[in-house]
Amino acid sequence: MRKEERFRKVLGYFLEHSPTAETELVYTDPYELTVAVILSAQCTDKRVNIITPPFFRRFPDVVSLAGADPADVFNLIRSCTYPNNKTRSLVGMAKTVVTVYGGVLPSDIGELQNIPGIGRKTANVLASVIYDKPVIAVDTHVFRVAARIGLTTGAKNPLQTEAQLIAHIPENLRSIAHHWLILHGRYVCTARKPKCHECGISAFCKYFLTDQAT
Repeated sequence: MRKEERFRKVLGYFLEHSPTAETELVYTDPYELTVAVILSAQCTDKRVNIITPPFFRRFPDVVSLAGADPADVFNLIRSCTYPNNKTRSLVGMAKTVVTVYGGVLPSDIGELQNIPGIGRKTANVLASVIYDKPVIAVDTHVFRVAARIGLTTGAKNPLQTEAQLIAHIPENLRSIAHHWLILHGRYVCTARKPKCHECGISAFCKYFLTDQAT
């Protein structure tokens, strides 16, 4: 199957069966999403959604977080992965947004990556979800699933995966395609044992069609 045809079938399936896919992180504004995405690095969305309600009660906006005592931040996020690093990232993010950007998160991918705690993946998530930019964030789920299905070939890192996906996914679908691939990887195309016989796209999945699935 040609790659163009595989993309067309995969996107068509998700358009029909998951037309409103979105992040499972709970948030109400750009500030809350930024905090949640930073916390979600190598941590489950379920855990992040437990941490954030009391966090946002204590630090309801970027200004309050910018003036936070790091010890208070740490105590609120200590149950997530790498709480020390994430404490520094959260406080640094807030201080930068307040002092450099007047309290408003920038929409430019490059500028976002200049903010502590925001790498390319997080920048793409924020630009996509908040500003509807035609970008695709590549996390471990997207990286794995795209390669397994056959949407990408030979990609050695997230940036290469991103470039291949962008080359074949129309701009108007890039934002939601990020969520499709994440959710598919989380619940169906799981890392250790993909649920191929429950999968709606197995008929055009490279992994399944080459008899690697068990």
